[in-house]
Amino acid sequence: MQASKTVAFVATVVLLLAAGGTARAQITIETVPVGNPGNPDDIHGDGYGGVDYIFNIGKYEVTNAQYCEFLNAGDPSGDNVLHLYASGMEHDYGGITRTPGNPMGAKYEVLPGRGNKPVNYVNFWDACRFANWLHNGQGDGDTETGAYTLTSDGIASNTITRNSGWKWAVPSEDEWYKAAYYAGASGVYHDYATGTDVGAYPTAEAPPGTNMVKGSANYNGAVGDLTDVGAYTGKPSDSPYGTFDQNGNVFEWNDTILYWSFRGLRGGDLAINETQLRAVYRHGSPDPTWERYFIGFRVVQVPEPVSAALLAVGALVLGRRRLRRQTAHRAGVGCP
Repeated sequence: MQASKTVAFVATVVLLLAAGGTARAQITIETVPVGNPGNPDDIHGDGYGGVDYIFNIGKYEVTNAQYCEFLNAGDPSGDNVLHLYASGMEHDYGGITRTPGNPMGAKYEVLPGRGNKPVNYVNFWDACRFANWLHNGQGDGDTETGAYTLTSDGIASNTITRNSGWKWAVPSEDEWYKAAYYAGASGVYHDYATGTDVGAYPTAEAPPGTNMVKGSANYNGAVGDLTDVGAYTGKPSDSPYGTFDQNGNVFEWNDTILYWSFRGLRGGDLAINETQLRAVYRHGSPDPTWERYFIGFRVVQVPEPVSAALLAVGALVLGRRRLRRQTAHRAGVGCP
């Protein structure tokens, strides 16, 4: 009962905050909390996954519908000056089309039936721009500063790192790895993002999945297309923290600089075999400018802004209750 009251209280606070703002957010990124701060690295997976803070991570990969809203907000003319849109998004498992000459309405539109599939053909820098847009409140929020300060020199040298004070970002390798493979309740790492280990890899099959022991995922050509995010509803197809599709569907960017000019990719895609789903598999040479049908991303969020708001509202509520009690006490009546 107490947990239900807490959830209701949080929901009320969020609604109050939204109502008090100047504009409503165009999209909602559903996240799950990743707790257990200070967990060790996975010594069996080359030493990744240790994170000493609590964070939220996207429950699902960023979808075509969400990225399309970003395109229309960041490039309302449809001229694609920042190259946020790649022509492959209209083909090869993509889901967004561009009509720059459209005199009325949006210049970018989701292809029929593709809105809830993960966006692909997004390079690392455009994933950073999406995170900056979220960080800056969506709408006409800046895409070049925020979580990341994107400069031509920094992009050319691949030296850009996450800024302090970030609110949304592309996951680091450790954040992504922990959310996928770590089971906080038991304190152990698993080989697959379905909470299973070698010899019990998820079944490659169409959603919603039938294997209630090992889970299911979109890989090994089993579906022949990308699947809607979260379509594998049969347990344990989600990770121990409750994320979906961290194995299969599309590889996902992380913002860790691997070496020289490479950034991280994790999780496998719709065509690979089970070995590339494993925690020990680290994609060897992902160029941050890659735009491929098998690459997408998800985002992470710091929970502190909401927590701070809850504390402020909570303090206000407690203050009012104390005042009511004091008033009631002076009046000689009861007060809850």
